Amino acid sequence: MITIKNVLVATDFGEAAQAALEYGRHLARLSGARLHVLHVVRNVFLDALAVEGETIDLVAIQDAIERAARQQLDSLVLAHDRLAGDAKTVATTSNSPAVAIVAYAEDNHIDLIVLGTHGRGGVAHLLMGSVAERVVRTAPCPVLTLKKPEQESRPAEGLEAAARA
Repeated sequence: MITIKNVLVATDFGEAAQAALEYGRHLARLSGARLHVLHVVRNVFLDALAVEGETIDLVAIQDAIERAARQQLDSLVLAHDRLAGDAKTVATTSNSPAVAIVAYAEDNHIDLIVLGTHGRGGVAHLLMGSVAERVVRTAPCPVLTLKKPEQESRPAEGLEAAARA
């Protein structure tokens, strides 16, 4: 039997990530697992290398971005998530979201990662790559990827029915 004790949902706060959160939330509830919700904040210090002749308080900007990410994460996790599954929200700063997600999974003994994917193809995928693809290739555990939902549906209800069968 597969035991799932820790479910990680990585979010960029987009629509696909919202679908991933719904799946991750229900999977955590069904298995009695702890829900971890992670957002990787972009490191603004790298962007500063492209700015010439400007004096910018990068520390203040980075702090503001991280604070906003933490507030947004906290608004995603419901009180029921915190009580039922001891949910945890984490904002971390990294140059590479995929590396940060995999490192978090390794450090926190994650049993399942749930990610939204934008489903880019062709040249867009070639130029921008895919965080989800890199996570799938390097994760220490199974990864469930979900595209942005095309229509309003309740896919998690199907998970509950399957679990009861």
